[in-house]
Amino acid sequence: MFQRELNSEERTVMALRDLYSAYGYRQYKVSKFESYDLYASNRNFLQSKQILTFTDTNGRLMALKPDVTLSIIKNTEPDAAISKVYYTENVYRVPKNGDGFQEIMQTGLELIGAVDDYAMAEVVMLAERSLRAISDDYVLDLSHIGVLSGLLDSCDLDEDQRAALMQAVGQKNLHRIRELCGRYQLPASFCSSLEALVRLYGPLDAALDEAEAMDLPAESLACVRALQRLSRLLKSFGCRNLRLDFSLINDMDYYNGLVFRGFISGVAAGVLSGGRYDNLMAKMGRNQSAIGFAVYLDQLERFDARSRAYDVDAALYYRDDSDLSVLIAEAQALTAKGCSVRVLPEGAGTVRARQTWIMEGTEVHPIG
Repeated sequence: MFQRELNSEERTVMALRDLYSAYGYRQYKVSKFESYDLYASNRNFLQSKQILTFTDTNGRLMALKPDVTLSIIKNTEPDAAISKVYYTENVYRVPKNGDGFQEIMQTGLELIGAVDDYAMAEVVMLAERSLRAISDDYVLDLSHIGVLSGLLDSCDLDEDQRAALMQAVGQKNLHRIRELCGRYQLPASFCSSLEALVRLYGPLDAALDEAEAMDLPAESLACVRALQRLSRLLKSFGCRNLRLDFSLINDMDYYNGLVFRGFISGVAAGVLSGGRYDNLMAKMGRNQSAIGFAVYLDQLERFDARSRAYDVDAALYYRDDSDLSVLIAEAQALTAKGCSVRVLPEGAGTVRARQTWIMEGTEVHPIG
């Protein structure tokens, strides 16, 4: 009669598992905890800087994992030519409201080893299809850290000045960029180019053509052309809803090259984030390249509440004179057909259900 309606998290996990497996990624399982040192030495890579720790029976300081990527790198063979894995794991983080720790389910994939143009295109394609599996109304923003860093390298900036400008770019704060350029007495051509990069946002191909026509250093233009090569491959994959956004930046101590972030309508924060992180690999003593992304399933809760029309497939109400043995049989018959059922006494409140039933004695009758 009915088929149980999965929530957004369940639907997404099932769809993404099939998607990643179809391209040769194998499921990877990691421990719930790792040595605290692994995360303490890479705090800037983590979304949440606070880490939930405990001392094990051997006196070692351990941490419930706030991130999966670091664990995968640590446990991947350093001499592997290429490793393609996906995961669905719980991580432990402080939520955005800062109220305690939360256990959050996260899924994603990592490609470690030889990362060439095809490998990057495949990972971005899988990110785009991950968004498509969640909603038809999505956008995937792309950038290349080298475009911004090439421009910043063209001026003699100290570490603090560079960090301040990067922060302003990430916030798309043109007023702050102008203020900083004036304070640091930077060339007018530099300020103009930086503002133009921040303003530039739109469909990938058209925006890249605009970027190529800008007055940028050779290093930055080389990165623009790398994005153009990637765009052509993504077109071959049939990707859509791709946008260019040079204000999209990640920590340059860890990330290099391509970065991207995915959004769906109805959720304010990004639901997907990824990029190339060769610098992190080097920091962890690995002579390998790597690229990957994560889908933040906790962000889908609001989307799920908005998109679901029903709480359950069937609401089954009973009265004082109802035969409870028959009631149990009716509920079990519905669940055996794959339905979700909520059984309630009459007057216990309304439930959003595809179908509502009332039991009188031994008879069950539909309502509405």
